[in-house]
Amino acid sequence: MTDELFERVRRRLASSDTPADPVSVARAVRAEAGGALGQDAVLGAVRLAREEFVGAGPLAPLLGKPGVTDVFVTAPDKVLVDTGTGPQETKVRFADEEAVRRLAQRLALAGGRRLDDAQPFADCWLPGVGPQGRVRMHAVLPPIAPAGTILSFRVLRPATHDLAELRLRGVFGTSGAELLDAVIRHRLAFLVSGGTGAGKTTLLSALLGAVPPGERIVCVEDAGELQPDHPRFVSLLTRPANVEGAGEIGLGELVRQALRMRPDRLVVGEARGGEVIALLNAMNTGHEGGGCTLHANSAAEVPARMEALASLGGLKRDALHSQLTAAVRVVLHMRRLPNGIRRLDEVGVLRSFRGEAKVVPVWSKGDWIGDETSFEEMAA
Repeated sequence: MTDELFERVRRRLASSDTPADPVSVARAVRAEAGGALGQDAVLGAVRLAREEFVGAGPLAPLLGKPGVTDVFVTAPDKVLVDTGTGPQETKVRFADEEAVRRLAQRLALAGGRRLDDAQPFADCWLPGVGPQGRVRMHAVLPPIAPAGTILSFRVLRPATHDLAELRLRGVFGTSGAELLDAVIRHRLAFLVSGGTGAGKTTLLSALLGAVPPGERIVCVEDAGELQPDHPRFVSLLTRPANVEGAGEIGLGELVRQALRMRPDRLVVGEARGGEVIALLNAMNTGHEGGGCTLHANSAAEVPARMEALASLGGLKRDALHSQLTAAVRVVLHMRRLPNGIRRLDEVGVLRSFRGEAKVVPVWSKGDWIGDETSFEEMAA
């Protein structure tokens, strides 16, 4: 496709009232090409135009492939994909740097973000891209990225496994299953910690599926990953700001709205900022058995991580530690092993020592720590 034909097709699509779907793109190419191109050339032009104007372009097959968790573009001729064992190069190629930049800007606009020389980076959720539209894109343009436009895609798939299936997959054994059952049965508020891709959301979804069917669960999230098999599960999703920077609805506001919906259990998909204050306030006002996921390198680091997040909302250190020990009973730490296997690695209970929250380990790598004191007694 020549640059002149490309621009004519772009203008035709821009002036049309119909969306830029494959059919309208094909019609635009045929209308603009006229009789100047043979049938094979027209088909080739249609393919190139679809890559330019529809969905994720040449990356669409990778984002839709089962098992793919991440896709990276570090250069026009270097596209990598990760299926859980580390990034591997693919045969996908872009024509040039400008093609990568055009795709990045088009997807950013579709996700409600601005991406240009004045705003050379963007982070957004992409509608209608990948499995059920759960793809997060991060883009960086030159000169911030001196070697050329860099794209990073995270493919988020619904977490639907139950506790029985996670046990069969080796995430935990018999003692771990008994421990998790006690967490749900005794309505203990919990945090699921771990690194990126460790299985935090998967475990949280499985725990919610084990909640008695008569209890109402209200969950607030960014991406709608949690889809437990539960008859009274209600989901609220955040809304990003538009290209003008207006209209954003964050997790903190949704937590406040969720409290008005009479939840038996309040859940936050992931705490990443000042919304932890609203969550802790809710857990300290009679909403027992709630849960949340949190990025942390170990269970012991959870109080420090919560302290850092709460400071973003203006909560002082001593107040955070007081609220944390009053609100949360259990920390469930997930770890992803080098071979890609995810497992429940450590469990601890929160205790207050001279006004400071500490996580006391009670279970590690499949075994109880210390004496035979029951987990229920330690978490009570």
